[in-house]
Amino acid sequence: MSERIGMVSLGCAKNQVNAEQMLFLLQQAGFEVSGNPDGCDLAIVNTCGFIDSAKSEAIDHILALGQLKAEGHLGKILVTGCLAQRYQEEILKEMPEVDGILGTGSYYDIVSAVKKALAGQTVREFDDIDAPLDETARILTTPEHYAYLKIAEGCDNHCAFCVIPSIRGRYRSRELDDVLYEARTLAADGVKELIVVAQDISRYGTDLEGHEHLLPQLMRELCKIDGIHWVRLHYLYPDELTDEMIDVIASEPKIVKYLDIPIQHVNDRILKKMNRRGDRQFLEQMFRKLRARIPGLVLRTSLITGLPGEGEAEFEELCQFLREYKLERVGAFVFSPEEGTLAAKMDYPPTEVAQQRAEIIEEIQSRIMDAYNESLLGRTLEVLCEGWDEEEEAYYGRTYADSPDIDGKIWFSAETAVKTGAFVNVTVTDVYDGELIGELEEEQ
Repeated sequence: MSERIGMVSLGCAKNQVNAEQMLFLLQQAGFEVSGNPDGCDLAIVNTCGFIDSAKSEAIDHILALGQLKAEGHLGKILVTGCLAQRYQEEILKEMPEVDGILGTGSYYDIVSAVKKALAGQTVREFDDIDAPLDETARILTTPEHYAYLKIAEGCDNHCAFCVIPSIRGRYRSRELDDVLYEARTLAADGVKELIVVAQDISRYGTDLEGHEHLLPQLMRELCKIDGIHWVRLHYLYPDELTDEMIDVIASEPKIVKYLDIPIQHVNDRILKKMNRRGDRQFLEQMFRKLRARIPGLVLRTSLITGLPGEGEAEFEELCQFLREYKLERVGAFVFSPEEGTLAAKMDYPPTEVAQQRAEIIEEIQSRIMDAYNESLLGRTLEVLCEGWDEEEEAYYGRTYADSPDIDGKIWFSAETAVKTGAFVNVTVTDVYDGELIGELEEEQ
């Protein structure tokens, strides 16, 4: 009987794709793979190590697996991903329950690493994080109707608060033909929504021969694939969002009118200190242009409270910006001074102040989101059904304005059965606790 390998993947969708690739490689090598570590011969924790909260979550999972191991319900523990890359010496030294670590340049060595760990060897592998990307198939861990399509690895932006370039390496685009081949394979397997991801998808292709912005071309080709109904974009950086790309988003029906554009702040001085390109005027012009050229656009952004240089005036400027521009989706994060970054060496507000400011942002955003939801009352929206909830006795799904695991849901009733993964028309009849309530259109 083949050994059983469990997988726990934490953090972002990009990390999840790496986990799916490792699962495929292990299965191809003859291992049995599972999402439940209990009873496995070896468990892999694919970690995030971006900010303090992510590091704490990863450590908690490792310790929980260590307890499982101590009780005899788990054989070995292998730690992969960003935390392993970032703390190469500390993990094995301070966590004796761990049997091996793999850095972010060593995902493709997972089979040999697992074999070594199962044989009792201590594994410690860290290949070049700037190396060209290998093409590897995946075992999807998302529901079968949507999948993440990772088009690049690494980042060249070098924001002052961010450790990603030192963990994930320089920006490396996948070849266009490789991305399209994977997308067609996913569509053939029943995927209906492609969520295009990278640390920065706007720069896709600029590091390849010719140094062109290939994202518009890629989007046009993705939209030609039979079976793909929605194409969703995560994350577009403001300074590389070209007019050509805006035209493609506006003109291609399959591209959902939902853009995730992280801006972090709007104060000119803070943006400059954080090595963010563009100032407040640039951001305002960009958002106005996007609204004018893409009807029905829903905008998401991420903000950081407590950045170096943020006093009361700078924070109030951020609040005023939100009240004026009314972005439909906003995530507020507390500044995490990460060792090895320029921002960690600067003066910044106390964490408790940053936390209070994040809560104020959430309050402002809650009112904006409520107003947006109320504006949808009576409208009929296309919804991707994601299942039936026995407790609520209702179907639930997502509109184009909702990205999985990030935004809200729409709950709806239907007299006839609705298949998971089906696109249906739902009329919005109510809003409750930040989410929409509706009825299948045929029931009206």
